[in-house]
Amino acid sequence: MPPVATPESRISFVDLIEHSGIRFRLKNSVSPQRYSIETMLGGVAVFDYNNDGLLDIFFTNGAAIPSLEKTDPSYWNRLYRNNGDGTFTDVSEQAGVTGVGYSMGVAAGDYDNDGFVDLYIAGVNRNQLLHNNGDGTFADVTEKAGVGGAIAGRGKPWAVAAGWFDSTNSGRLDLLVIDYLDYNIADAKLCSIGTARTYCAPGNFAGTPNILYRNNGDGTFTDISAASHIGQYVGKGMGLAFADYDGDGFTDIFVSNDTSPNFLLHNNGDGTFKDVALEEGVAYTSNGGLVAGMGAEFRDLNNDGLPDIFHTAMFGDTFPLYRNAGMQFDDVTDVSGVTAFSHRMTAWGTGAFDFDNDGLKDLFVAGGAILDNELEVLHRPALQPDGLLRNIGNFNFTDVSATAGAAFLSPRLHRGAAFGSFNNDGKIDVVVSTINDTPQLLMNRTANANHWITLKLVGTKDNRDGLGTKVKIATAEGAQYNQATTAVGYSSSSDKRVYFGLGKAAMIDRIELSWPSGVKQVLTNVKADQVLTVIEKQQDAARK
Repeated sequence: MPPVATPESRISFVDLIEHSGIRFRLKNSVSPQRYSIETMLGGVAVFDYNNDGLLDIFFTNGAAIPSLEKTDPSYWNRLYRNNGDGTFTDVSEQAGVTGVGYSMGVAAGDYDNDGFVDLYIAGVNRNQLLHNNGDGTFADVTEKAGVGGAIAGRGKPWAVAAGWFDSTNSGRLDLLVIDYLDYNIADAKLCSIGTARTYCAPGNFAGTPNILYRNNGDGTFTDISAASHIGQYVGKGMGLAFADYDGDGFTDIFVSNDTSPNFLLHNNGDGTFKDVALEEGVAYTSNGGLVAGMGAEFRDLNNDGLPDIFHTAMFGDTFPLYRNAGMQFDDVTDVSGVTAFSHRMTAWGTGAFDFDNDGLKDLFVAGGAILDNELEVLHRPALQPDGLLRNIGNFNFTDVSATAGAAFLSPRLHRGAAFGSFNNDGKIDVVVSTINDTPQLLMNRTANANHWITLKLVGTKDNRDGLGTKVKIATAEGAQYNQATTAVGYSSSSDKRVYFGLGKAAMIDRIELSWPSGVKQVLTNVKADQVLTVIEKQQDAARK
């Protein structure tokens, strides 16, 4: 039987941004014209750039308008090194990551398997691949690598997100870039409600295709969007998440689209993908409607071994929750309690993590209206709080936002969110970006006696980060499932390590790892409450 949530100490967070040394402000260059790009930025990455065992934080930032260039340091992207004592140091300039253009999203992954995590930044006018040199600095290798984000005949589209995954189980991370609207501020349509200028709805613009780059293994990439069929699907992508939803051993892709049907791109195992969202039941809501799809998650929420899908949306939409039933997905938004929680909220970043370590993944959402003048024109608040849904089992969630700490009562224009344990205590913390404000550094202070384990995967035959590895654990309280991924939520990138809450179990009877290449690995009788490094075993000669 899967573990069932029981009444324990409440999930609790404290915002420690003021004590952290982080002085970043997300600057969108709001203009009288209200260009659509101004409301969409805010990607955050949580990753260990210097391999000291501590998670660091990278923030994307905007640029001047209309030049779309970072004309002064207030527009720089920022990297903060974790000092291990609750404080962070700004190392942006010395690391060489201050960026170019109007930045949006970020994806962290070790694309060259050298043991140091690299960064890809998606943006309006410039995309950028930053290679981690391993000495605290990064080098811009975008041109050499061939991943500038241009599409033949279309130029450089507005990209909002990206993600790393191994599309063919080759042992190398490929790169998926999520493009949004066919948009150019030089001739973009301007919109108003009454006499007030507002950000235009996406229906005023055409969508754009996404881009899949194959990793050639020599520091360069090849655009295989056409050959893989990824490029034939034109949407208005915002959220991106990866999982092997049908258990065939190949990583599939979910893309939440803005007021157009979502994509569920099934990996055919031969280098091609097919959109099966309609037949699988995740293209539309259960009533056939479209929503403004934003941040996305693709994880098993009920411990049955099948990855489920959740994504955020805008006020009035509700946030769709799709249960993987094996043959297709069922829309369980209404019966799960998510509709009541979300129908009067707009949210962007999201993450499915076990915030109280009871063995069930909870749901976090970063709230904030699309229009900065929403109160004036639509008579509802622009500034909105974050939200937290506690998983109480069997696809039932309860809103615990009001008791999760003062930070959840602080309305802002929240955008991206990234997840991981900054102090390695096994409790999932959250960093949230906020337009024209400082971020939130939400440290998890949940006070219960639940156990946990964090798995740091090191691929040998597979990609060094182990992305795409599926993990099953078994304890006295039941079985759980998760996978290694950094593509979480909206425009953001979370810790590559795999987290499990264990409830009262102080020992894990069995850990089963299924690496993307097909290598199976089993660990037994593993003690709880540790960060455990798992190195992919080499297949012995008898099995080759």
